[in-house]
Amino acid sequence: MATDEEVLARSGTDASAFEPLVERHSRALHGYFARRAPGAADDLLAEAWLRAYAGRGTYDPARGPVRAWLFGVARNVLAAHWRGQERPAAAAALAGEASSDPWHAVDRRLDAAAVAPLMRRTLAELPAVERELLLLIAWEQLSPTEAAAVVGVPAGTARSRLHRARTRLRAALGPSAPLSLTGDLV
Repeated sequence: MATDEEVLARSGTDASAFEPLVERHSRALHGYFARRAPGAADDLLAEAWLRAYAGRGTYDPARGPVRAWLFGVARNVLAAHWRGQERPAAAAALAGEASSDPWHAVDRRLDAAAVAPLMRRTLAELPAVERELLLLIAWEQLSPTEAAAVVGVPAGTARSRLHRARTRLRAALGPSAPLSLTGDLV
């Protein structure tokens, strides 16, 4: 089976060669959108694939794997979507202000549902890049290096920001936080 990098390179001369990337990564990208903009996930996914296909010649392997590049495209599509709205629904949800809360799926998996409001508040208070790094790693299962490529910071910077974010979460949640929570995010 060809690597993502090989598939993307072939798609420059053979448009149908791009299809395996769609098959391999659609589920993960849809999950990324569904957790951040639930009502628009399908449309955002379609837009991300259109932009990725149109921009496939801009991929630079020196900046990270294709998967990280695709999440970077997805992040840009989501940012454009949010700019078109008065206030991003996900930002309001993270602040605990919206009824379409992307944390409902996470809340159901937590052993102690009482931690969820504090978690939302703490995440909302994190700087945007720290929050995005943490969520890319926890929700999207990206490595810190891949998440760094998505947000456009060096890997070492991403690791230090991730450490700061985890430290803030640990401090806010305290020693009584459930193990499943601390294992998944912090």
